Amino acid sequence: MPHVKLHIPGPVEVSEKTFKAFCSPMIGHRGQAFKDLYAKIQPQLQQLLYTKQLVYISTSSAWGVMEGAVRNLVQKKVLNCMCGAFSDKWFDVSKRCGKQAEALQVDWGSPIRAEAIDAKLATGQFDALTVIHNETSTGVMSPLAEIAALKKKYPDVMFIVDAVSSMSAMPIKFDELGIDVLLAGTQKAFALPPGTAVFAASPAALAKAATAKDRGYYFDFVEFQKNAEQSMTPSTPSIGHVFALSSKLDDFFAEGLENRFARHKKTNQMTRDWAAKHGFTLFPDNGFESVTLTCVNNGAKPGGRAVDVAKLQKLTKDQGFLIDGGYGKIKGKTFRISNMGDETEATMGQLFAALDNAMKQV
Repeated sequence: MPHVKLHIPGPVEVSEKTFKAFCSPMIGHRGQAFKDLYAKIQPQLQQLLYTKQLVYISTSSAWGVMEGAVRNLVQKKVLNCMCGAFSDKWFDVSKRCGKQAEALQVDWGSPIRAEAIDAKLATGQFDALTVIHNETSTGVMSPLAEIAALKKKYPDVMFIVDAVSSMSAMPIKFDELGIDVLLAGTQKAFALPPGTAVFAASPAALAKAATAKDRGYYFDFVEFQKNAEQSMTPSTPSIGHVFALSSKLDDFFAEGLENRFARHKKTNQMTRDWAAKHGFTLFPDNGFESVTLTCVNNGAKPGGRAVDVAKLQKLTKDQGFLIDGGYGKIKGKTFRISNMGDETEATMGQLFAALDNAMKQV
């Protein structure tokens, strides 16, 4: 069957070069060849995350590391900041892990703000905080630097940040921000197949994890650190993913990180411009829109145009492109268009031509 090009928020398109690297012949994960591979990508990952800490590779979705962070770092109570489907889910995950948890809930479409977090942390009840930087379900990007600035005021609170759909598309300076955990899956802005996550942990996070008696094994941060020091992973990794990640990191630095970040800004602005041209408004609050995907308002909020999203999807898919029809309680009331990964002005232009044609028929 003909391939339908993905412009959903993830997984995104994977290049032939990346797939070829993914299909490299197998090597032993405890042998020198794997150690050499890991040692090669480690400084690249550190440069990408602007950190001196070791960056870990987990054979899991990002949710594995998200749950692992709760198990490793919550001993008293965790504040789960909730602004969409995935950040809302983290609250449920915390409770399922047997942790005391409290929700800081804002309306879908609105960002998490530092003032609200400050008011909660001032109670002294919490020893951890979870935030999703770029909430994929709503296309909202919360102001990470503003939130991270609170770490100086609450140094004993573990700041855990999901950057699943923003990491590698914009600068996120781990050491400078002073946060404790930064994590992402590889199927979004990295433009790799799903199944692997990368993350970094602060020295404070590692020290606290070492005191957690029920942190488990598979996502034990202490084990990740111990193994990373030897250019290994705690358990058998998806070796194909590591080959693909190595290839993709080479692409990042060949393009140049600043050029990569600028490209994402440009293609994202093109998507916003397309929406405005057709009379749509955006779902996120003004000034807090994602740079990797655009969540178009289709009746979820007053103002702007509304169309039959399912029909728009089908008409676009018939031309070889897949967009997303909205997620959770705003399905059909929004639709989402991704520009993350390898997309360029030219490839986004092809999508917009198909969407323009579809819009004539809705």
